[in-house]
Amino acid sequence: MEGKVAIVTGGTGGIGGAVAEMLLSRGTKVIVTGRNQDKLDKMSARLNRGDSLICVRADVAVESDTQKVTSLAVEKFGQLDILVANAGVEGDVKPLVNLSCEEFAAVQMTNVVGTFNSIRHAALAMKNGGAIVATGSVASTIGVPGLAAYSASKHAIAGLVKVAAIELAPSKIRVNAVAPAPIDNDMMRSIERQAIPDADDETRKAYFASLNPMQRYGTNEEVARAIVFLASDEASFITGSLLSVDGGLVIQ
Repeated sequence: MEGKVAIVTGGTGGIGGAVAEMLLSRGTKVIVTGRNQDKLDKMSARLNRGDSLICVRADVAVESDTQKVTSLAVEKFGQLDILVANAGVEGDVKPLVNLSCEEFAAVQMTNVVGTFNSIRHAALAMKNGGAIVATGSVASTIGVPGLAAYSASKHAIAGLVKVAAIELAPSKIRVNAVAPAPIDNDMMRSIERQAIPDADDETRKAYFASLNPMQRYGTNEEVARAIVFLASDEASFITGSLLSVDGGLVIQ
């Protein structure tokens, strides 16, 4: 990964932050994007990687923001080799019939339109081939009651990755996705609280962990390792895949 240039969207979250740190440790120059400037500033200060790290405020759902970030990669580092399209939101946990059109659409804008924008503009900027990895979910392949908007968006990402992999293969750009199970991070805390509002934190965590054959949550670092593998030359003949990082949840 030495000398390569990567964009990590949603880089201030648990998985995105772990990916950025892992790429930096392998000698990759990284541009991290997010919507919260305070989180971006704290991340930049914590990692303290000088010219190898740029943290920039951008919303993946806004195409002009995506164009700005990809242009910045080429302007500052001369190229773009890797995109980790990780930005995403969980939305509201409620029955489909109680979900408003606006609530449903808001999730699609970040998760689907944002991933589309990121892939499209990264592909246009990758002049010498490259690797794109999107963050899907176990909800890319199964339905999750209470998460209609999120499940629909993650199914869409799986389809988008397959089409992109076929279309971009002649340009030597590989496109894959990871499909994590519940991961021990802030997004999962939000889902837990919404899904089981009357329980305490430990009860909520124990319930979701019990759904997994390994009887535990995954970690941000475990997902990051899978993403970095798919972004690396070690995965040179892998494209169009949805790599499960779920402790066996979807095979039950």
